[in-house]
Amino acid sequence: MSGSYDESASFEEATDSFWEVGNYKRAVKRIDDGHRLCNDLMSCIQERAKIEKAYSQQLTDWSKRWKQLVEKGPQYGTVERAWLAVMTEADKVSELHQEVKNGLLNEDLEKVKNWQKDSYHKQMMGGFKETKEAEEGFKKAQKPWAKKAKELETAKKAYHLACKEEKLASTREANSKAEASVTPDQQKKLHEKVDKCKQDVQKAKEKYEKALDELSKCTPQYTEHMEQVFDQCQQLEEKRLSFLREVLLDIKRHLNLTENQSYASVYRELERTINAASTQEDLKWFSNNHGPGMHMNWPQFEEYNPDVAHPVAKREKVKKPNEGVTAVGDHVLAQAGDRGRSSPL
Repeated sequence: MSGSYDESASFEEATDSFWEVGNYKRAVKRIDDGHRLCNDLMSCIQERAKIEKAYSQQLTDWSKRWKQLVEKGPQYGTVERAWLAVMTEADKVSELHQEVKNGLLNEDLEKVKNWQKDSYHKQMMGGFKETKEAEEGFKKAQKPWAKKAKELETAKKAYHLACKEEKLASTREANSKAEASVTPDQQKKLHEKVDKCKQDVQKAKEKYEKALDELSKCTPQYTEHMEQVFDQCQQLEEKRLSFLREVLLDIKRHLNLTENQSYASVYRELERTINAASTQEDLKWFSNNHGPGMHMNWPQFEEYNPDVAHPVAKREKVKKPNEGVTAVGDHVLAQAGDRGRSSPL
């Protein structure tokens, strides 16, 4: 036995396989991860809704400011109407993005929240009912096999230790034959030690093989029960993945304004208004209202008409010394003379 034993392979490293004892925990953790991912998705939706709301408000503010600037500015005519149509576009698109925000919060967010509530049931002591059921199912399925696996590991270690002892005993016996100081009695004892070690190795090997055989017989039932519990976890995850895909499509439908007929009509109307702008019509309007096309009352000879009030040019008041004289138009009133004529002599 000493020649076939390899100390470097005395303990095989455990694999990362699902079938190893305790490695089912990753499948159980996926249930808790599913609940957390619902929270993440809701946060994702809320942040996007916040962006949509802010953008909607920015469009409204921008439209209001520029509408006032254009209306008060020097632009005129059909081109002015086309420019103002861009502000109208902003108002309408603002409304649409407000609808996107409402759809995300009122439909998509609520849908995820309700699904999460219906799919994960919290326990009084913490955790979720679905997680506990999966954990208990895996433990129950693994318990008999785990016990046999532990017995196998103990038997393997005992066998490998016996092999190690047998190898050491054989080495001592071989070395003693080359030493003259070793007595025949000592040689006999060393040989008996080797024989005993070989017997121990054989016994340990039989126990090891028996434990392995028992574990092998237990394995089919173990895998069957483990797969049953795993399939239940897969069903839960399938529902979550299908739901997530469905919600993402709903979100896409709300975000994709190109599929919204109202959105398309905004730009059709904007294009019609811009195309309706006529530079020649605007130039003609300006000419008629502010240029050569304006009406003009050219100066002509006019006869004096006493019935028509004529504007009187104002002159600077002049007051001569000792005369209270006031000049008004072309008529001079000698106030002092008038007082003299009216006063009795």
